[in-house]
Amino acid sequence: MVSRILRFINKEISGLHEAAYLLAFFTFLSQVLGLFRDRVLAHIFGAGLALDTYYSAFRIPDLIFVSVASIVSVSVLVPFVIERLERSEGEAKRFVDSIFSFFSVLIILVSAICFAFVPWLLAQLFPELTSSAYGAEFVSMTRIMLLSPILLGFSNLFASIAQARHRFISYALSPIFYNAGIIIGVVFLYPKMGLKGLSLGVVIGAVLHLLCQLSTITKPFPSFSFPFDFRTIREVVGLSFSRTLALSGSQLSTLVLIIMAAILASGSVAVFNFAWNLQSVPLALVGVSYTVALFPTISRLFSNGERQKFLEEMTVAARHITFWSVPIIILFIVLRAQIVRTILGSGSFDWTDTRLTAAALALFSISILAQSLILLFVRGYYAGGNTKKPLVINIIASLFVVIFAFGFLRIFREWEFFRYFIESLLRVPEVAGTEVLMLPLGFSTAMLLNAAVFWYYFARRFKEFSPQVNKTFFEVFSLVSRSVWLS
Repeated sequence: MVSRILRFINKEISGLHEAAYLLAFFTFLSQVLGLFRDRVLAHIFGAGLALDTYYSAFRIPDLIFVSVASIVSVSVLVPFVIERLERSEGEAKRFVDSIFSFFSVLIILVSAICFAFVPWLLAQLFPELTSSAYGAEFVSMTRIMLLSPILLGFSNLFASIAQARHRFISYALSPIFYNAGIIIGVVFLYPKMGLKGLSLGVVIGAVLHLLCQLSTITKPFPSFSFPFDFRTIREVVGLSFSRTLALSGSQLSTLVLIIMAAILASGSVAVFNFAWNLQSVPLALVGVSYTVALFPTISRLFSNGERQKFLEEMTVAARHITFWSVPIIILFIVLRAQIVRTILGSGSFDWTDTRLTAAALALFSISILAQSLILLFVRGYYAGGNTKKPLVINIIASLFVVIFAFGFLRIFREWEFFRYFIESLLRVPEVAGTEVLMLPLGFSTAMLLNAAVFWYYFARRFKEFSPQVNKTFFEVFSLVSRSVWLS
């Protein structure tokens, strides 16, 4: 039985659509668990101070993960591993050992330093939460969660090795185990340990995430080597530096949005995160599944000089992403209240929380297609070894996320007509805390702009790309719009 499971996990999948559908299936299971997790949290806490504290405790560990662990991310390491595997197993082994050794020291050192300064950092970033009734738990939870970037970073490294061999199943399964760990924390540890039990559940999930990746690694299995091979490290860090800056910029912009939400009405952080998690379901099912499945293929095509096949794969992926994303966007906007109430409407999560979260979900949903295409374009540039353009575009987009959020929030507060228009459009008049809706509006506006810039540069280089994807978009949009109108 165990051997059959391991054979299934280690199965190689080379077809784009087969890999994408498999990833989408397991991603769906993971998202179902994630929604169950959110439902339990909403039932127990509602959108209030406790959940604001819990979600804010992720910020520093998440920032460490994207800024340090991006060195061993799949999109950075896969082309390197593929290139060396094509030469010899021994060269691939030496490469993996070098990166594993350097990353081990770096991530543990950074996490240890942050562990010491957590009280000061949280006081600077979230003064309202650190001075609240949950201030002590806030510090403890953040410190416990600092284990997660270490564990998830190693998991990413092993995932890169697996994907270089077209083994996607463990990568698809690992988020399921991660969410299972968090649910264990919510259901079993929280009643005994309070909020600290929630953070321990996150660590349990990260351990399970790592163990799932370990099950696929036979060779080249990483081992610690010293002294470091700085030539190899410089090569990888040089390529990952742009991605690290871009991801750090994105994470910093999200951090600013969370800080802004923490200053607003109690429960605003929870509303923001609930809506974010709900819109992440179609993004993960469509955008992430296709781009993850596509990346090893386009990396190999580009390195072999097969530019036309590279363009064909990118175009097919963009058309499929568009085909699935457009109806999802329309349905999420039209049925937003029903979606939120069905998934989260329980216990302490009242009707006001439902209406606010539904409105935020509608604003996030506007940019689902844009976010999916951004993932595709970034992978396309990375496959070609071009990390500078995605860096510049994404850094500017991250700045615009903050600028738009601040701008919309100020207009919302000072211009009564704009406030009335937004609240009437989203059907939340006379609901307290509607200021939080300006955060997803700012985010989606920046993402639409970001995708448009990527599209412009990619279509300018590959003339055949735009007409085919545009045709798919308008056909699907027209069909779904007519269906919704008739219904």
